[in-house]
Amino acid sequence: MAGHSKWANIKHRKAKVDAQKGVAFAKCSKEIMVAVKAGGPDTDGNFRLRAAIEKAKASGLPNDNIKKAVEKASGAGASDNIEEIVYEGYGPGGVAVLIQALTDNRNRTAGDIRSYFNKNNGNLGETGCVGWMFNEEGYITINKNNISQEELFDAAINAGAEDFIDEEDVFKIITTPNTLQEVTEAIEKVGYTFNNAEITLTPQNTISVEDKDTAKYLLRLLDSLENHDDVKSVYANFEMDDNLLEEFS
Repeated sequence: MAGHSKWANIKHRKAKVDAQKGVAFAKCSKEIMVAVKAGGPDTDGNFRLRAAIEKAKASGLPNDNIKKAVEKASGAGASDNIEEIVYEGYGPGGVAVLIQALTDNRNRTAGDIRSYFNKNNGNLGETGCVGWMFNEEGYITINKNNISQEELFDAAINAGAEDFIDEEDVFKIITTPNTLQEVTEAIEKVGYTFNNAEITLTPQNTISVEDKDTAKYLLRLLDSLENHDDVKSVYANFEMDDNLLEEFS
């Protein structure tokens, strides 16, 4: 899955740029509010909220904004209307695309997403049409600064991590969905702060995209989805040559 992994790395770099421009702030705030509504405002008893706040901090969201999001969700307000919705469809070349969204207007969001598919030679499908092609896994990232790889590796594996990946500027730790919190807390106990801990999706199989036009429209579709304010995560089951990926990303 070299191409797919490269796409994930490009998304990671792009998220840093987006954060600097403020693009990611609304998404982080929505995730915090949904987490508060789901499990309350106490981070000690709400792992999802703790993870959302750490991710927001890593994205550069100011502490005042984080506090406001928690307070807004703790009382009555617009956050009551935010829904978690999954959209599924097929992109160019038959690539399966799954979108997780947080929205206060499902008609607006669905209309926008359908438009993106239509403009880029894809089709928005029915619920369940591609979801079965992906597996859930826990996903943790930690910046390499002042990290003992051996200590971090031991803490993660001993707590039940499935895999440990050394990348350019981060360590990635893969868990099962059920052990994500346990592994994350084991990492915290040895003194390290994660910048992302969430349930993610990985494709069971991938489609090779080699045609330039298909690649162009597929990456344009994925980029449009990623940039939508209501979209939390986008997953797709493709492989692509790194040079082609870089050309159109």
